[in-house]
Amino acid sequence: MTSTPEPAAGSAVATRDEVVVETRDLSKDFVLAGGLWRAIRRRGPEVLHAVDQVSLSVRGGETLALVGETGSGKTTLGRLILRLYKPTSGDLLYRGQSILSVSRSEDERLRKHIQAIFQDPYSSLNPVLTVRKTLAEALRVHHICADDEIDARVDSLLETVGLSPAMSDRKPHEFSGGQRQRIGIARALAVDPEVIVADEPLSALDVSIQAQVLNLLIKLQDDAGLTYLFITHDLDVARHLSQRIAVMYLGAIVEEAPADAMFAEPLHPYTQALLAAAPKLGTGRRRREPAVHGDLPNAIERPSGCRFHPRCPMAMPVCSTDEPVMVTIGGDRRVACHLHPGTPEQAQPKD
Repeated sequence: MTSTPEPAAGSAVATRDEVVVETRDLSKDFVLAGGLWRAIRRRGPEVLHAVDQVSLSVRGGETLALVGETGSGKTTLGRLILRLYKPTSGDLLYRGQSILSVSRSEDERLRKHIQAIFQDPYSSLNPVLTVRKTLAEALRVHHICADDEIDARVDSLLETVGLSPAMSDRKPHEFSGGQRQRIGIARALAVDPEVIVADEPLSALDVSIQAQVLNLLIKLQDDAGLTYLFITHDLDVARHLSQRIAVMYLGAIVEEAPADAMFAEPLHPYTQALLAAAPKLGTGRRRREPAVHGDLPNAIERPSGCRFHPRCPMAMPVCSTDEPVMVTIGGDRRVACHLHPGTPEQAQPKD
């Protein structure tokens, strides 16, 4: 088996245009319990299509924001990239090579390079371990430093995220939500990762604390050249933090573009609706119309054709029968919508 390339010693930093993480037609289905009614009628179990043939790339040193409504599949995609879920089909690549079927030793090494910051900073920390033990455990498991260097490394990590080393013997319940999230960030940083998947890391925090944690993430990226996949429903945060934005709807990417271009001229009707519905600070109004009307359809029985057409104010007859293909527009934008004919994406080569 070919070994996955190792980042250069002392610098797990890719160049700006280098693709570090890539998904190719990645899908994840969850088979649900059938229940008595389905058994009586001799029907098989239902299948929830959480992620549907997603092709996405994350480049070195950038922040790619993944946005969409609750239930759109954002978290599931993040967990597929973290390899917490096994995909139903498709491929996941790190530095150009598939990482779905690797040896146990290779798997342990890869997990150093792709780390996570989770939404709930309390449930993601072991409540019975002190902060020092939590961080020391990560350092030992991944053989980051010698045992006699662990305490100094823990102190340095805490200082990096704005916490005092004197707090290291406390347990998670003794910290505020913002402090716990800083601990979660320190744990992710402990193993010198190249990529961090941040799944709604601000949503459980008070508004007054969100800006502090957001600024910390930006500083860490500037200092260490980190690459972020930032999962969020907050478009204002996505605009502030990211260089590119991918919009996800009912398990699929419907638009991807540089952040400035997307906010200036969103192409997909769903993106337009999200931006129109987003809270606008300083206007005295929580949102502008039109918002996204109706509920997100069932991911078990998706609509035919374009999955957004039942809620789309610009739907045409073709939208209910033909699923739009992803096309490239202007070289750096992608959209799947019948309103925007362009250059269809070619099938990804199989390694």
